[in-house]
Amino acid sequence: MRRWLIGIVALLVVGAAAFFLLAPGMIERGLNKVDGKPLPTVSARAAALHKTLTIVDLHSDSLLWGRNFLNRATRGHMDLPRLEEGNVALQILSSTTKSPKGQNYDANGDDSDNITPLVIAQLQPVRTWNSLLERSLWHATKLHRAAAASNGKLMAVANPAELDTLLAARRTKTPPPVGAMLSVEGLHDLDGNIDNLDKLYGAGVRMAGITHFFDNIFAGSMHGMKKGGLTPLGRDLIGRMEAKGMIVDIAHCSHACVADILKMARRPVVSSHGGVQATCKVNRNLTDDEIRGVAATGGVIGIGYWDAAVCDTSPASVARAMKHVRDLVGIQYVALGSDYDGATTVRFDTSKLVQVTQALLDAGFSDDDIRAAMGGNALRVIRAGIVPMGMGTK
Repeated sequence: MRRWLIGIVALLVVGAAAFFLLAPGMIERGLNKVDGKPLPTVSARAAALHKTLTIVDLHSDSLLWGRNFLNRATRGHMDLPRLEEGNVALQILSSTTKSPKGQNYDANGDDSDNITPLVIAQLQPVRTWNSLLERSLWHATKLHRAAAASNGKLMAVANPAELDTLLAARRTKTPPPVGAMLSVEGLHDLDGNIDNLDKLYGAGVRMAGITHFFDNIFAGSMHGMKKGGLTPLGRDLIGRMEAKGMIVDIAHCSHACVADILKMARRPVVSSHGGVQATCKVNRNLTDDEIRGVAATGGVIGIGYWDAAVCDTSPASVARAMKHVRDLVGIQYVALGSDYDGATTVRFDTSKLVQVTQALLDAGFSDDDIRAAMGGNALRVIRAGIVPMGMGTK
């Protein structure tokens, strides 16, 4: 009997070890895919131009996954080696902390969570198992640990001086270092206490979306049940974010929430990742009036690479959405917002970002337009937006 019990315990231990070792990777492989369809040939002109660009991507969920960001992975869309190959200068890394079961674009409640099992399976610190705030703080810790261990190849950015240091280093070092700035996908991670915004700021978070796939105490989500606008607490939140130097991100906000934010915004607003309804009529994508509203704040619109953002995964579809924004309000409001590693299927990972440069050339964009869209515009908004109000920039 004793040997039988020992055998059963051993099998359970081995099974548990196999689960914790294998399950997270299997989950990610099923969610973060490259579809494998053919890509256009990259011209010598596009390749040469791409090497000269200062590229900024406004949204990736790579911190969610339990792999070493410094090493090339065999799954997912992004890590430091692939960012280097793609010539990315600054990557915004978002903290995603909660996602509803049966997640869809139409209507989700806030009473379930797909991410908690992933948190446990990845053996994250126990404090993150029941606290959304601690999950975001853990993501910040992961970034700062990776930067510290990267021998200068990955640089955390949280203020204009650090941004200047990064850009200067990119002009002199080989390979050029990659910068990373923290964002949050939905401020439900404040765990119901608006004062926790200070903890996020202290951890280096400089951009935040108000909602994700469900309504919260601050605003309605485009994918929530009620889809309302800002609540009184949400209006307070926007004011606090702007005052501190945290960029307001309207991605996933309901149309009523977007309208409320655009009315009260005193600083540039971004839509970090998504599309436009003119080229892809999906509810989360921006209407022309919303595009004009973001432009009126001096903000930017990050175009994503997955099907629901551009109704395809081809580089040409990404360029088509960017062209619509340019033609409607001007090139200065166009940006990249991949949503890499965000449970998306794409045509190319970050190592092949030259595909976007090629697509923009094919769509008739000038070299200067491409420099602006691929990163110049985003840098302008980030540099201004992460300075606390009243302090100015140099």
